[in-house]
Amino acid sequence: MSELIVIGYDEPSVAKKAFKAVQELQKDHVVDLNGLAVVTVDQDGETHVDTPSKTDKMALSATAGALWGMVFGILILTPGIGVLGAALGGLIGKLNQMGVDKDFRSKVDELLKPGSAAVVIMASKVTEDKFAAAMQSFGGTVLKTSLSDEDEQALVEQLAGGA
Repeated sequence: MSELIVIGYDEPSVAKKAFKAVQELQKDHVVDLNGLAVVTVDQDGETHVDTPSKTDKMALSATAGALWGMVFGILILTPGIGVLGAALGGLIGKLNQMGVDKDFRSKVDELLKPGSAAVVIMASKVTEDKFAAAMQSFGGTVLKTSLSDEDEQALVEQLAGGA
């Protein structure tokens, strides 16, 4: 079972600190990351997605980073897109089947207004009490949904076939 957690912040600087804290929590085995990104929206409304760099000690594999970067992009960047290509439409359909539906994406979109940011976490394991205690000092608005192992594998296969 994987958790998709989106934590929204009014200040990008706070989101970047929270992003670093999540990386530390991985080192401490509080969270096992499958994907991690900080998403910022600049004052012009442009969205920027940053994932751990290859120089980060706890960076995800290049393949995992690319796959989850695509998921984050679809989660964050597509709420209002009308006509979609077959691969992208299939991927969004797969996300919808897994509980990452239009309503969840809409809530994420509401968090991301110009000048704000969010940390997006895909984790296969989260020690809830330790994670919550470590992240509490950053505040923020938390959205969360779960994916079964089968759903996550199907999503990876959809991404590999659609990419």
